[in-house]
Amino acid sequence: MIKHAGYYIFLCFGLVALNVNATKIKGMRFWQSPDSTRVVLDVSDAIKPNVFTLSNPERMVIDIENSSLGFDPADLDIASEIVSHVRTSQTDRSVRVVLDLKQSIEFNSFTLTPYQNYGHRLVIDLQTKQTKQAASAPPAPKVATQNLQRDVVVAIDAGHGGEDPGALGNNGTKEKDIALKVAKELAELIDKQPGMKAVLIRKGDYFVSLRKRTDIARQNQADIFVSFHADGFHDKRAKGASVWVVSPDGAQSEMGRWLEQRENESDLLGGVESLSDKDPILAKVLLDLSTTYSVSASMSAATFVHDSLKTSVPKMHKNRVERASFVVLKMPDIPAMLVEMAFISNPNEEKLLNTHSHRQKIAKSVFNGLKQYFQQNPPDGSMFALKNPTSYTIASGDTLSQIAQRFNVSMAQLREMNKLDNDNIRVGQQLMIPR
Repeated sequence: MIKHAGYYIFLCFGLVALNVNATKIKGMRFWQSPDSTRVVLDVSDAIKPNVFTLSNPERMVIDIENSSLGFDPADLDIASEIVSHVRTSQTDRSVRVVLDLKQSIEFNSFTLTPYQNYGHRLVIDLQTKQTKQAASAPPAPKVATQNLQRDVVVAIDAGHGGEDPGALGNNGTKEKDIALKVAKELAELIDKQPGMKAVLIRKGDYFVSLRKRTDIARQNQADIFVSFHADGFHDKRAKGASVWVVSPDGAQSEMGRWLEQRENESDLLGGVESLSDKDPILAKVLLDLSTTYSVSASMSAATFVHDSLKTSVPKMHKNRVERASFVVLKMPDIPAMLVEMAFISNPNEEKLLNTHSHRQKIAKSVFNGLKQYFQQNPPDGSMFALKNPTSYTIASGDTLSQIAQRFNVSMAQLREMNKLDNDNIRVGQQLMIPR
């Protein structure tokens, strides 16, 4: 009997030790984006969860061995269009979390190691099957523009978001919040300008992967991509705004290398796969392409924005446009720039970023720079091209179709701009050609 009692005492101590060493599930958070829900579980240690779905009714099950529950499901704010309710159960060795779903879903789950202010996490992205199919469909092909007055499309990217707050100021200001506020200010200015249209990459506080940000710009046939950030640095004296474009050879300065590493690690926070697994030849082709049209146009547009910014902010970090290999700038088909509005780690600049008037100044300056760039470099078929055409004097043997082909425009565009009822032209006649 004494032996049995000792056995039970030993067993009880073993259970206590097990509970002490168990992983604690500290909390659960939801982030809703336009097409998905991100579920994040904060845990005290690395875990190997078992995540699966069940039907009739639709639900998701998350089993975590050797763990204990450290939150009450009743206290959760379930900000989701997919998840209706959360239930939990616990045994001596594991915790089960059940998500009641409103419909069948596809999901992707992964764990993340500690990063910045975050500890270990389990991240689960939920998408409805219809949404996933739509997202995987290729964008509609571009067609020749018959309307001379199409809008110039500006894709505006507010850096970070959702699970990724970006840099933090001394007073708790989050980079993601400032970036979104300025992005919305710029979008409002652009949409008020005839001939221009804004596309916000994210409209709220949710995470968008770096790869998806460029995909959204491409799907909306953007003419340019502008990404807003307000970065931090270990030296609080660092200050000033800056404008960046892609560099084929990577960063050109120590500051550039530091910022490049930090911004590209944004995907580590969001749990997106690295781009390093791409075929080397494909990567080289993309890089070569970016050194031609995209890099040249990016630098030209960024120079306009840089010159405009320096008239409205207290200080520019450098007196020129800088270069670094930010992932969101590596688009061979769309000119792109990254605007660092200030150093949020600098107390004075953090204070400025929290004022509406200063954010308006930044948005207005970027808008003016973009407008000036497109006035001098109007995209084909745009209203800017209509307002800034070139002229051509018809020579002997010219036909309207030959002129259209020579200047890479359609005959319909030539007829519309020159108010021609037919294709008849005469020697010496001046034709206006859309740029």
